[in-house]
Amino acid sequence: MATMETHKKGIHHITALSGDAQRNADFYVKDLGMRLVKKSVNQDDPGTYHLFYGNAYGSPGSGITFFPWPQAQLGRSGVGEAVSVAFAAPSGSMDYWIDRLESKGIKVSKPYSRFDHQAIGFSDPDEIKLELVFDDKVDQLPGWEKSTVPAEHGVRGFHGTTLRLKEREATADVLEELFEFRETARDGNSWLYTTDAPIGSSVIIEVADSGLPSSGRGTIHHVAFRVADDDELESLRERVSQMGLNPTPYIDRHWFHSVYFRSPGGVLFEIATDGPGYNVDEDRDKLGEKLILPPWLEPKREMIESRLPEVRV
Repeated sequence: MATMETHKKGIHHITALSGDAQRNADFYVKDLGMRLVKKSVNQDDPGTYHLFYGNAYGSPGSGITFFPWPQAQLGRSGVGEAVSVAFAAPSGSMDYWIDRLESKGIKVSKPYSRFDHQAIGFSDPDEIKLELVFDDKVDQLPGWEKSTVPAEHGVRGFHGTTLRLKEREATADVLEELFEFRETARDGNSWLYTTDAPIGSSVIIEVADSGLPSSGRGTIHHVAFRVADDDELESLRERVSQMGLNPTPYIDRHWFHSVYFRSPGGVLFEIATDGPGYNVDEDRDKLGEKLILPPWLEPKREMIESRLPEVRV
């Protein structure tokens, strides 16, 4: 069986804004059983954390990342944004997860159908809308043996995300032409786009006329999509430019390389390479155990550490 590191088209990671860093880590590691795969800083604001959570491997398609800003006001998601994150769990795990979340005082929706998959909805401590989608496509993927959740029930990565947009077609064209998604289903005002990736393979476009967003904690900052390497990144950057969407220059994020652009519907998209990966500077069995800085910030380590609160998991 191919490992989850094998390149597939789909979501690479999703980045959001949170409040307190320790509360965020407690929820995603202790409650959801995800792995803290990288503890670093916001490269554009090194006095704040950048926390990365993923599956056992930290695979592309599993990483939800956060910029914790404890003093930020609570934001509001709306039209022109990604408004929810769906995680994939094994198909027989729904009862386990309902019991687990309710036992921790987390309000859980009644089960519902999400394009032919059973799902439940809930929110994180900063009110980001989350879903667990129970998908037999991930049944054979390994869980993290050191998780707080039994490996047979653990989160395997993303199922996908939902974009709430005023108009669908132009953003759908980007998903299809650049990232190789295809339209596979429709339910009312929601369209499903998928790839054949085992994780990170689903984007829902939900069309809505109203609902202005406001920036703040509890909102999704951007959605990143996978490319295999720098050559493909540069090729897609050129295509984004030809579409008139004003991509950024190539950016070295140390664990992956990136280009950003604003999608036609308003959502900030990133194109991110699969490599080098989170184990480029840590042993795989020690991911997330200490503060890691990219090489260009290492000379400022003492100052950066002095500004950061301790986060333990």
